[in-house]
Amino acid sequence: MTAIHSQWAWRSAIFASVLALALPASSQQLTRQQMEEFLLTARIVRTVSAPKGITGVLRATMTSADGQITHDAGIQRIDEKQAEFRGTRGIEINFRDTYKFNIAAYRLGLLLGLEMIPPTVERSYSGSKASFCWWLDNVLMDEGERVKKKVKPPDQNEFNAQYAIVQVFDQLIYNVDRNRGNLLITKDWKLWMIDHGRAFRLHHTVQDPKALRMCERGLLGKMRALDAPTLKKELGGYVTGMEIEALLKRRDRIVAFFDKAGPKALYTYSTER
Repeated sequence: MTAIHSQWAWRSAIFASVLALALPASSQQLTRQQMEEFLLTARIVRTVSAPKGITGVLRATMTSADGQITHDAGIQRIDEKQAEFRGTRGIEINFRDTYKFNIAAYRLGLLLGLEMIPPTVERSYSGSKASFCWWLDNVLMDEGERVKKKVKPPDQNEFNAQYAIVQVFDQLIYNVDRNRGNLLITKDWKLWMIDHGRAFRLHHTVQDPKALRMCERGLLGKMRALDAPTLKKELGGYVTGMEIEALLKRRDRIVAFFDKAGPKALYTYSTER
């Protein structure tokens, strides 16, 4: 097994081990912008490496300059390219696995009005660029554990509404590595998406049309409004022009699909909880 394949197999398990932290009340009241600033500026106190044989993933404990806030972050430094990659899902041409896509996915989520991806920024670590992702508090379980233990959400309709957003988002970014281990559920039963290092492929078609069953109205409207200049401005440091072009082609297909499906395929839900 190659090192990059090994990382793919285990990385989600690492992120899925998120535990609730006993944090000062102030750290639980930060705005998104304050979380981003903390990730960019806080001092790294200690790090815990991923299991032996897994590279590029660290859990770092960080403290603000005034010492008032201590919190953890997930650090990814992977930035790999391969002309041809052979994995469990077959052969992929022009393979990429990069920390940059974690940041791009977060920023795209903001453009789409989604509060389902933890704040993620770019910062240097040990001489290389990396993504620093806010370590989620109060994680109840991941989706894999929920399914395995047959745990039912307290409100199935609300959970389904969140899951449908995940499915549309993953088709938009062509995420080839979504699995139940990188969908986290917090104690308020909010669904969170993490680990997007293998997204933003160059395909102009969606990966799985069958995943497009329902779409949240606000999400559809914000997808419709996306344009190349905005994406270049907000994501340009982390994705290429060709990747932006491919995203917009997929957007066109997704919007056309739901326009054809009509109101029966639409619903209203806010991810701000």
